[in-house]
Amino acid sequence: MKSLLHIISSSFTAGLCIGIAGLAYLKNPDIIGAVLFGFGLLTVVHYKLKLYTGTAGFFTNKKEFFALLPILLGNILGCAAAAASFRYCMEVTSLSAGIVEKRLSTDILGCIILGIGCGFIMTTAVQFARENKFLPLLFGVPVFIMCGFYHSIADAFYYATWLSMENIARAPDVFVKWAVTVFGNFIGCNLYRILLSKWLTSEDKDKTAKDKLAIDANDSTYKKAS
Repeated sequence: MKSLLHIISSSFTAGLCIGIAGLAYLKNPDIIGAVLFGFGLLTVVHYKLKLYTGTAGFFTNKKEFFALLPILLGNILGCAAAAASFRYCMEVTSLSAGIVEKRLSTDILGCIILGIGCGFIMTTAVQFARENKFLPLLFGVPVFIMCGFYHSIADAFYYATWLSMENIARAPDVFVKWAVTVFGNFIGCNLYRILLSKWLTSEDKDKTAKDKLAIDANDSTYKKAS
């Protein structure tokens, strides 16, 4: 129970960070906003917060795999809280309308493909950041945004700023497009291991395992609650 609460708390905070980064992009929907969005992922990596797109490519057992569900839930709640707060004190609905309409006009296969592109970049960026190499992260975030790739957690924030009683009838379509983006992100996050697992040497696998142990040394998420 303690472990689950930690996951929810950490992932909720990560959702707040992505919400703040998403607002920066809504206010500056260009290369400047794309660079500013990097604040969200930098914060997540520095504080070792649980972000779906930052963890989906690094699970090593069933327990960590199933932990992705509460991580996703916490991220959504954090984004929703950020969106509700921003909607209370400023006009953001009109700012996110263009992004949402683009998502809804993309077919399911397109959402999956664009989600894969984002997931691939996110795993790359986080892997380098975990090794204290932050340039790939600083470049990776603007790259996925300028390429038009879909980030499911950022999209959760955009949808939350846009949905209202006036367009609630479109909620089912929103959910479908968001859900397939989550799936696409998952595939993209694991593209390295899907494509390269057969070519990894035992030394590579040992190094990956040791790196993960070192990274998780200060993270109690998957430890048994005392």
